[in-house]
Amino acid sequence: MLTNRLSASRRIFITIMRVLLVLAAVLTAALVVFMIVYVLSKGLPYVTWHLLSTKPSYVSGTIGILPDICNTVQILLASLLIVLPLGVGAAIYLTEYATNRRLIGAIEYAAETLSGIPSIIYGLVGMLFFCQFLNMKTSLLAGALTLVIMNLPTIMRTTQESLKTVPQSYREGAFGLGAGKWRVIRTVVIPGCVDGVITGCILSVGRILGESAALLFTAGFAHTLRPLFEGIRAVGLEGAGATLTVALYVYAKEQGEFGVAFAIAAILMFLTLVINLAAGLVTKYYNRKKKL
Repeated sequence: MLTNRLSASRRIFITIMRVLLVLAAVLTAALVVFMIVYVLSKGLPYVTWHLLSTKPSYVSGTIGILPDICNTVQILLASLLIVLPLGVGAAIYLTEYATNRRLIGAIEYAAETLSGIPSIIYGLVGMLFFCQFLNMKTSLLAGALTLVIMNLPTIMRTTQESLKTVPQSYREGAFGLGAGKWRVIRTVVIPGCVDGVITGCILSVGRILGESAALLFTAGFAHTLRPLFEGIRAVGLEGAGATLTVALYVYAKEQGEFGVAFAIAAILMFLTLVINLAAGLVTKYYNRKKKL
């Protein structure tokens, strides 16, 4: 009925816009599928148990990424263990406790500004502050702390926006039942914004797994198995190590091993897929729990 009332030019415009939207969606999906298929087809033939379970050796001429996998897992866990409590805690304070609107606005503006800074600048600052000023030298811990600074604004802002979506009536009802401030936050507000926390966690994991520029400055690119806190001494921390993304750069750019580089890219895609699926399952679990 409404279509019949529209003029011919208006109907043509709507049809053209629909076609453009469909083409945009199809083109986006095609590019994603092409990239995934291309990387997997190039990388999976080189993914072998020998590659995954050995260390590289220039003496024997073997190539392995076991140290890079271990370093990636260590940096990922260390970064998340630090950034999640800090980011979620800052978001809760700004949303539930802080009353100075100017201070809140300044912190939010600073967080949004920090989110847009290129990662190589974080790497330079991390190298000067953690590696040199704090005398940590080039180490996994320096790289993890640099990634914490990079991902803190993302965790804080996503959690803060998710906290704002919890209806105020929930808080008022809990207060009316005699619950205290912290009890309301712990039992009402936080369970209602788990989706935002998980979203921020996924974004942070993706950025940590895909980061290379900042880690080249702070964690180094040594293909060695090193514990995160190896070499704790009175003068500082030692123990450089390459992550998978740094190893991808080294193998592709400096050594010309493009097969190994594509294999690492396929492994990173697989890790990202697994993490996204796990986060989706956790979200469904909490949504089902809220309905109960």
